[in-house]
Order: sequence, then C-alpha cells, then structure tokens
Amino acid sequence: MMIRYWQPFREIETLRRQLDHVFDEITNSQSDSPAAWGPAIEMQDDSDNLILRVQLPGIEGKDLDVQVTRDAVAIAGDRPQPQEANYLHSEFRYGKFQRVVNLPVAVQNDQVSANFTNGILTLTLPKVTEARNRVVKVNLGELSGASTPTLEASTNSVAENSNN
Repeated sequence: MMIRYWQPFREIETLRRQLDHVFDEITNSQSDSPAAWGPAIEMQDDSDNLILRVQLPGIEGKDLDVQVTRDAVAIAGDRPQPQEANYLHSEFRYGKFQRVVNLPVAVQNDQVSANFTNGILTLTLPKVTEARNRVVKVNLGELSGASTPTLEASTNSVAENSNN
C-alpha cells in the first residue's frame, strides 16, 4: 500500500495560478480601460519607513499623478504609444493606468519623499508613531493597607519593548 501525503497548499497554488491566468485574459481583452494594466511594485519595510518602488519605464514624471493617504498610495499616469508604431509584434502596454497600493501600516503622508530615476519611482513613506502603538508600564509601588498607592508610568514604543 502506498502512502500519499496531501499537500493542500500545492492545490491552492495551482488554483491561484489558474485564477491569475483567467484575470490576465480578462485584462488583455479590456486594454482600453484605465485599469487595463498597472506597473509592477515592490515594498520594503525598514524600522522607520516603508519603501515603495514602482517600475515605470518609458514614462516621464510629468505624466504621473501620485497621491498618498495614511493607508494607501494611488499612482495614475499615461504611457503614450509612439506615433511611428510600425511594429510586427509588441507586448508593451500603452495608455492610461491606475494602481492603488494599500499600506500595511499608517504613514505620515505629509513627510513622503520621492525619487524618480531610470524609470523607477521610489517613495519613502515615514511610519506614523502614535500613542496607541505605545506600551505604558504602570508601577503601583507597594500597596499597603489603607494608603493610596503612588502611580509611576513610563512609556516605551512597541518596537523598543520587543527588542528586550
């Protein structure tokens, strides 16, 4: 008798690939819509910032609209098709695009810095430091009978506490 191990994640991965293929076919057939294509992104998390890089080859900064809220980045633009388009075959995407990237943490949208070099837009998004992300340790001192305890509090950020 042969023992066969069930690997549910392999089946889920196969389903994901099949759904990606279906959605790719749908978006290829709707190439005139603004959401027909979106630039590739990568996001990195350092301790103080989120770094978002967006691939935008062939697009000039003047053709981009970038908007940042506390929890998302919206990038819209237009890649015009060259007038001398006498191609035998082209897989490049042209036209309007829009991409919204949801952020895993809140950012200070008024402190964002941007760099656009060699077709790569790099956004540095400083994370929000809020009181609700802080741990407060309350020292009650010695509780004795009828006396009122003295309260002492100190605050440490969650990141500082997790390193201890």
